[in-house]
Amino acid sequence: MRTMALVVGGLSATALAVLLAVGGARGQAQHTKTAADSVTAPAISDTGALKGPRQPIFFRHDIHAGQFKMQCQYCHYSVAVSPEPGIPSMQTCMGCHLVVSGSDSAAKTEIKKVRQAWTDKKPVEWVRVHYLPRHAHFPHQRHIKALGPNACTTCHGDVSRMPQVFKVNNVDNMGFCITCHVERKVARDCSVCHY
Repeated sequence: MRTMALVVGGLSATALAVLLAVGGARGQAQHTKTAADSVTAPAISDTGALKGPRQPIFFRHDIHAGQFKMQCQYCHYSVAVSPEPGIPSMQTCMGCHLVVSGSDSAAKTEIKKVRQAWTDKKPVEWVRVHYLPRHAHFPHQRHIKALGPNACTTCHGDVSRMPQVFKVNNVDNMGFCITCHVERKVARDCSVCHY
């Protein structure tokens, strides 16, 4: 018991919660069949064939959001209170990856890059996937509140099944936004997005 207290004392609350959730899920999986909606991320040997821009670290959304069922807001924590969703900080990544090192050599290699960036105190220079023109404003928090649990997939597609994030919808085109507003019968006044 003393050993457990020492181990828990050395972990962040976030890392502990993820370990318990993942550990509990693994324990259940041994006794029950896989749920119909569960996602098992496939092994990928050739990342060059994937859609979307190549990132400095091959961050697998299909593993984090799909297989481990992490909510978008866990990493993009400011999305519900800010106009910008924000790129997760290295501290968020390291909350888990201080103790989670990966299950195969490919995952271990990418996690090693995360840990090195943390040690070197250098932010990862992610390649942006979604752009909006400067003259358009898209307050994420308002859309998250209005659209609820499916808010992210409405614009970004099913990221939980994407090994590498790519642009699914033409979100930088005004027509995409207008169509969504027409379907949902919400304001289409110019000043809603252009102010």
